[in-house]
Amino acid sequence: MEVFYYMVFGALGVFVAAMELSKNNKDRINTSSAFNSFKNNYLLVYSLMMAGDWLQGPYVYYLYSTYGFGKGEIGQLFIAGFGSSMLFGTIVGSLADKQGRKRACITYCITYILSCITKHSPEYKVLMIGRVLGGIATSLLFSAFESWLVAEHFKRGFDQQWLSLTFSKAIFLGNGLVAIIAGLFGNLLVDSFSLGPVAPFDAAACFLAIGMAIILSSWTENYGDPSENKDLLTQFKGAAMAIASDEKIALLGAIQSLFEGSMYTFVFLWTPALSPNDEEIPHGFIFATFMLASMLGSSLASRLLARSSPKAESYMQIVFVVSAASLLLPIIMTFFVEPSKVKRGGISFSGCIQLLGFCIFEACVGIFWPSIMKMRSQYIPEEARSTIMNFFRIPLNIFVCVVLYNVNAFPITVMFGMCSIFLFVASILQRRLMVLADKPKSGDWTQLKERDAEDEPLNI
Repeated sequence: MEVFYYMVFGALGVFVAAMELSKNNKDRINTSSAFNSFKNNYLLVYSLMMAGDWLQGPYVYYLYSTYGFGKGEIGQLFIAGFGSSMLFGTIVGSLADKQGRKRACITYCITYILSCITKHSPEYKVLMIGRVLGGIATSLLFSAFESWLVAEHFKRGFDQQWLSLTFSKAIFLGNGLVAIIAGLFGNLLVDSFSLGPVAPFDAAACFLAIGMAIILSSWTENYGDPSENKDLLTQFKGAAMAIASDEKIALLGAIQSLFEGSMYTFVFLWTPALSPNDEEIPHGFIFATFMLASMLGSSLASRLLARSSPKAESYMQIVFVVSAASLLLPIIMTFFVEPSKVKRGGISFSGCIQLLGFCIFEACVGIFWPSIMKMRSQYIPEEARSTIMNFFRIPLNIFVCVVLYNVNAFPITVMFGMCSIFLFVASILQRRLMVLADKPKSGDWTQLKERDAEDEPLNI
């Protein structure tokens, strides 16, 4: 079955190349040289940040196991990371609106570098500190950089449509090409050069340091709303009121949590789904295949976002339905294909079909990221962008912690079924968001601010 892996990877590679080379004027956005310079600077920084993240992912569990920790202790370390992202990460991420997004991006680099350094210690307490730091860094990665980009984009007077170009390119590079290269580079360090499982973390720290130097030398600072000197509690209150008062923001948060929750659950489930009898599967190569599928999705998203129709609010309904169907394949296979009982053999026929379905899901992930970024830039108010984005991650982190804690309590088919239901619900909510899309942007939030200003100023 080894030929099968190469066939899937090769076919996806051909599709991605064809998508990129066949773009015409309708699929491209005419921009200015000033914007191109700004975009390329951001893409370089974002790619370095994602390289620092992707280099670590495949080796975290392996490193902990080499230090002699069991599955239970490793599970506790992972839960600590997501729990930290939910608690401390939300607070630190929200400070970006008040203290500055550039400072928050620098804080991400420093925090993640410190987390990488802790990986040199086999002490459980030190590794736990590293997971807490890593959780904080994750919240900053998925809020501060996007918040800085959106604010700086409009501050420099660039066209709003150009923002979708940066989003799609960032996902194509950072979540696709860089992920593949990082996986191969990490494998080179650990296996070919025999530098040990901690080597990818050292490499990640180097990439993060380079990115931080570029941020310090070329980025300007921007804030959520510097005219309002709010304390942190007031920021949380304002963000919560914005979500409660504007149905579009609340729907966007629910959609994001449902999709990302399913996505992170899939990360834990794809290995046992493809190798239920400990089949020999090339994890690194399959991971690279998934990232190539994600690149295909982001390439398709760039075409869709470059056109005025269909809008993201419309086509994302289809994306959620397709992703829900793709994760139903492991359940469907149990009814139509007799389970293989061969231990430690090659991937089964059922596994091959599921792998194709998982590639479709990863393509949907590639479409999701730039599309949700575009919608966030439209609906989330600038005054509390980072705070609200971190609010969205609270239910996500709770869900992932619950899944991690009970990962052995339910059959894998039940877990996939749950993810499919979540994705189908996301499609229903997306339908509602499309209905509300024609309403004025953040109108309820604006009215709320005006009412608060009349009743009682929020300044502390």
